[in-house]
Amino acid sequence: MTETNNKFSFGKVFWPSFLAVFLAGLVGMIFFFLILGGIIGSFSEFGPEPLALEDKTILHLKLDGQILEKGKSEFDPMNLQLSESAGLPDILFALEKAKKDNRIKGLFIDIGDVSCGMATAQEIRKAINDFEKSGKFALAYNSGEFVSQKEYYISSAADESYGFPTSAFQITGLGGELMFFKGMFDKLDVEVEIIRGKNNDFKSAVEPFFRTNMSDSSRVQVQRYMDSMWEDMRNDIASDRKIDSEQLNLIADSMKIKRAEDAVNYNLLDGVKFRDEVMGLLMKKVGVDSEEDLKFQNFEKYAKKSFYEDQLLTKTQSPGVAVILAEGEISTEGEGMTSEEICKLFKKVRNEKSIKTVVFRINSPGGSALASEEIWREVNLTNKVKKVIVSMGDVAASGGYYVATPSFKIFAEPTTITGSIGVFGMIPYTGKMLENKLGISFDRVSTNRHAVLSTNRKLTPEELAITQEEVDQIYDQFLQRVADGRKMTKDEANVLARGRVWTGRDALRIGLVDQLGGLKDAIAYAANEAKLKDPKVLYYPLKKEDKFSDLIELIDEQEDDESVQINSQKIPQELLEYYATIKKIERMRGIQMRMPFEVVFD
Repeated sequence: MTETNNKFSFGKVFWPSFLAVFLAGLVGMIFFFLILGGIIGSFSEFGPEPLALEDKTILHLKLDGQILEKGKSEFDPMNLQLSESAGLPDILFALEKAKKDNRIKGLFIDIGDVSCGMATAQEIRKAINDFEKSGKFALAYNSGEFVSQKEYYISSAADESYGFPTSAFQITGLGGELMFFKGMFDKLDVEVEIIRGKNNDFKSAVEPFFRTNMSDSSRVQVQRYMDSMWEDMRNDIASDRKIDSEQLNLIADSMKIKRAEDAVNYNLLDGVKFRDEVMGLLMKKVGVDSEEDLKFQNFEKYAKKSFYEDQLLTKTQSPGVAVILAEGEISTEGEGMTSEEICKLFKKVRNEKSIKTVVFRINSPGGSALASEEIWREVNLTNKVKKVIVSMGDVAASGGYYVATPSFKIFAEPTTITGSIGVFGMIPYTGKMLENKLGISFDRVSTNRHAVLSTNRKLTPEELAITQEEVDQIYDQFLQRVADGRKMTKDEANVLARGRVWTGRDALRIGLVDQLGGLKDAIAYAANEAKLKDPKVLYYPLKKEDKFSDLIELIDEQEDDESVQINSQKIPQELLEYYATIKKIERMRGIQMRMPFEVVFD
């Protein structure tokens, strides 16, 4: 008699079922995105739909969050919300367009938690001042819990500037705090071998790893660029608010301003207002009787649409000026300013017949020496056939300055951080820590003396000398690049180098830059040099239409019930910044041309 086996194998049931469900889901997703693509395509069959603005429209510029060189749109799947940010070129273009747009009556600047460098803030201020020259109004409202100096610095460019009655307000001057790790490393039995270029005593990026405080050289350069920036900041505010710059310095020294009401007393604000009162001011400016009659246009949408439409049209009109935007740490590939991308863009514009000149916009603290050299090569080759004009943003230092050296002309804002002409390398020794703290030891076998280079053994004097020689050689090449580009001797370049950081204003005085000015100034100069009467400017990387974001935006506009939004706890900004720092360290390979420190302005 045969016994029937009624037992079923879990694997025989689960895996076929799982595979069937997975394939069904995959097919469903494919159909969904095909249908979605068709819907989106139907919205943009004939290109982006122009904005329909009514007369007496107020452009609502909400400055909140990070301002980068390149605008971006990101969909947050956790919150089911679209996060958009206009890049600096978008902002400058939109303010220039709005100045001539008869439908735009004025500008309402809503100041939130702004994250950008001083040079970016300075460029936005100049664009606001230029907008006001058209006769249209600009009104700023500082409505956050806390109004920082940078936020006020931007808002002070407006004809009228107001604050929320209970907002804290800061005018204290500029200051900074550096963190040093040597004491911690000593406790952990970690040692770090520091190799800097010859005479690179100002290259202080490595000081936190072998010192417990700032060196005299580091203190001198930090004090100097802070003094210079604070002077520019004071002068700009004083000019727009019709007060004395030295009086502003005394206010900061005595900390006389702590709240928005105090700022009114010293003529830094025109008054403190609740939001409904600000709406009342706007109603008077456009001549309407109720808040419902106010017509606002979201600035980011206006900027995004206007800039994209302009670039779409420019591509068909034989553009004469190419603007290459480069931002972030320099590396060969990955995120930020990569030689892989930048070199491709330079090759493209160099071979584009209609392009007569190139503006290279740099906002970078440096990074990989190898990637910097790759970019330098493409800039040099391009400048031989088409003039390359460099425009420096918040920072163009170390490797960021290196890639600028073969250009025809260099522009910088007075507050741009530049220079830092130097090289360094760091080699940690972790063997003692692992042995003393964890009981881990190491042994080695090799065919040659230097076959095992590890952080778990110290470099020999010979190996250290070889590494030092390599760093000195790269620094010497850096000096030669500066000397050739700036038409000076190598000894003259060395006096200005040694890893020292300069502001744009000081860099002009010592010959490291040619002219003070922003991106718009650099573009105007490039077009004039190329003898272009009506220049068509094309930005690289090329602007692409984001159809998915447009659809989400359309849905958002039709959904007024905010209660349907799904909220979730976001990762704190401080943790994201620490994570970004760790990722930067992980990406470091080889010898570095990098800023001696990071500067964050509040």
